[in-house]
Amino acid sequence: MELIGKVVQLGTLTEGNSPRGPWKKQELIIETIENFPRKICVMCWNERVNEANGFFVGQVVTIQISIESREFNGKWYTDVRAIRFELNQGQPVGQPQPAQQPQQPMPQTVAQPQQNFGGQTPLPPVNEAYFANSDNGDDLPF
Repeated sequence: MELIGKVVQLGTLTEGNSPRGPWKKQELIIETIENFPRKICVMCWNERVNEANGFFVGQVVTIQISIESREFNGKWYTDVRAIRFELNQGQPVGQPQPAQQPQQPMPQTVAQPQQNFGGQTPLPPVNEAYFANSDNGDDLPF
């Protein structure tokens, strides 16, 4: 999966040793660039830690991620791991992208003015003959 967002925070570095050798991990908090931005904690392991340390707050990055959940003592835990980073070399966050010019000029059309009914669309005319035969003596609308 791919995640695009700006760097919000770089967490503390954790290091340790395992039977397979030394390891290190660090959290990277990313805020997505959407109408309703979300903050996502991405876990960086080993060589990704060195790459993540090169980022600064506010920088826009694209991250290839792997999402995996595991169960421990009846509870589920989800990890979002960084696989690869790319720096975005575009407009800064919040700046509009330049509009693309169409290849062919668009024909200009003039809209005909319509009668305004308080912002509502006018209803089609009612067929009075349809309702004349439907009265069965009660005053129910159905």
